[in-house]
This record gives sequence, structure tokens and C-alpha cells, in this order.
Amino acid sequence: MKRAVVLFNLGGPDAPDAVRPFLFNLFNDAAIIDLPGPIRWLLARLISGRRAKTARAIYDHIDGKSPLLELTEEQAEALQGALAADDSETRVFIAMRYWHPMTEAAVEAVKKFGADEILLLPLYPQFSTTTTQSSLDEWHRLARAAGLTAPSYGICCYPAEPGLITAHARLLGAAMAEQPGGKPLRILFSAHGLPEKIVAKGDPYPQQIEMTAGAIAQTAGLDDDDWMICYQSRVGRLQWIGPSLDEALQSAADDHVGVIVLPIAFVSEHSETLVELDIEYREMSESLGIETYIRVSAVGTEPEFIAGLADLVRAGFTAQRPLCPSGGERICPMGRTACPYRPG
Repeated sequence: MKRAVVLFNLGGPDAPDAVRPFLFNLFNDAAIIDLPGPIRWLLARLISGRRAKTARAIYDHIDGKSPLLELTEEQAEALQGALAADDSETRVFIAMRYWHPMTEAAVEAVKKFGADEILLLPLYPQFSTTTTQSSLDEWHRLARAAGLTAPSYGICCYPAEPGLITAHARLLGAAMAEQPGGKPLRILFSAHGLPEKIVAKGDPYPQQIEMTAGAIAQTAGLDDDDWMICYQSRVGRLQWIGPSLDEALQSAADDHVGVIVLPIAFVSEHSETLVELDIEYREMSESLGIETYIRVSAVGTEPEFIAGLADLVRAGFTAQRPLCPSGGERICPMGRTACPYRPG
């Protein structure tokens, strides 16, 4: 029995010249800009052209490219190692949404492998139509076009998966231990933002962010006053969900407390953590007079996280159907109509 596990991630430019086409692919996704194809194509070309210079300056801080592919390859290798003791022949593949290796290449690789079953595993713990759904839709479209007929089972989300939560809580505990003298700290669980209009359409992302933050706080033994959720990476003129990380830092400054920032929607380091959090928001905190600014690393290949992914893979292949991580019960509020899970 040959089994393929496909890890989905956004991808990132692998050289300065790749920044503009990466941005074009991002903004040409209907899940990001919901407009008719020709209009979206023109708008994506305009936006990517305008933002390329600023984006290249961001990547200049990290050697001109995103480290996301290399880090995802490390996760794939670690996951394949965790699954090696299983009876079946399992191979892990990578499908990036907006830059190479993109979904089409992953489909061809899985087809060449001759997989009998396929498990689709997004590296987005919290479901959103803009990430998970977009990646899964692209996979199914290209798999049909390539004649890939092996049955596939998708993991839609895992916002409170025990391994993920344990890894976050342990890394948070280590960060808290860095603070000398027991000075007051506030934990900021920071997630990538989302336009409010997408949430208004029923996207369950904010509720799943709350699940992740609540589970980490409980595992780490935090009091309710010790932490808050905030959102980063806002772009454009649309109204985005909040509070923003900017607002959270201002509040911490007003209350004279230090901050520990834990990214809970990213499982790998990339520009939003290495530049936005480590450089830009650190500078903002210093300008606000915040004495302590500590950033918790992403879970990456932490053993608990990889073991949790392996458990999800085994459960998905056992269930042989799209799997909700609760074990059979919908975890999203019923009002979140974009939730992909259907019992049965």
C-alpha cells in the first residue's frame, strides 16, 4: 500500500526576481480577490507591480528570499521519519500555493509515485477560505486534470491538536523564563489578519484562532488577564479583524507591561515572523517605551508538533474521509457557513 501525504503551504519567493510573480500569484487567487477573472488578473498585475519594491526590501532582511521552502522540507522529512515505523509505504510531498514547488508539480510527483491513497494536510492549523480552502480547491482541480484517481482525504484544520498546543506551550514557557526579576508580562497571541468582509461570509478563522489561544493559555497555566489575541500583516484599505498588534502594543505600553509575542497561525518562520515581528514590531515596542519584547519561535520541527501531525495522518487514513479533528463532531459554530466539515 503506497500512501502519499501532501503538505500545503503558501510558499515564498526564492530570489529577489521572484517577488513580483509571487505577489501576482497571490493576488490572482479568487480566494484572495473575489472578482471576475479578467478584472482580478489586471488588479493582481497592478498590485504586484506596486508592492514589489517594498516586498523586496522586506526580503532583503532575510537574504533576499523566503526560508519557507527549506523549513517546510525539514518538516516533511521529520514527518516522514515519524511515519516510517508504520506498515505502509508512506511518502511526504510539498505543494506550495503561490511559488515553487507549486501544486501542479506535487500532483505530478504523487502520480509518478503511484499512490494508492492520498492524505491532504495543510500547514495552516486554523481553517480559512483564503488558505486551506484555496489550497485544497487547487489540488482537486489539478488532480482531476492530471487524471490522478487515487482517493484523497483532507484534514481541514487542527486548531487545538494536542501536539501543536504542547509545543507552543513549552516554547512559551521557555520565553517566559527569559524575563528577569518577575516583571509583569502580557502574552500576545498574534495571528495573520483577515478582512472583515471574508469573516462576514462565514469564514471560521477567528473562532479557530480563539481555540488555539485558549488551549495554549490553559496548558501554560495562564490567567485570563495574562494574554490577549491580536492580528498582524494588514494590507490595503479594507477593514480587517482586530485588535491589531499595533493596538495591543500600545495597550501594553499604557499599562507599563512587557510583552511576549507568540505567532499562533504560522508553523514555520518566514517574513511575517523574521521581519515583521522580529524587526518592525520590536522597533515599534521600543519606540513605545516597552522594556521587554520577546518573540516565541514557530513550532517548526518541534517533536510534539511533528508527532501531532503524524497522528493526524494516521487518523485521516483510518477514517478514509474528510476529517474534522474533533473526531467526528463539527468544531466550528454553526453560523460559520464556510466551515468545510459535513458529518457522515
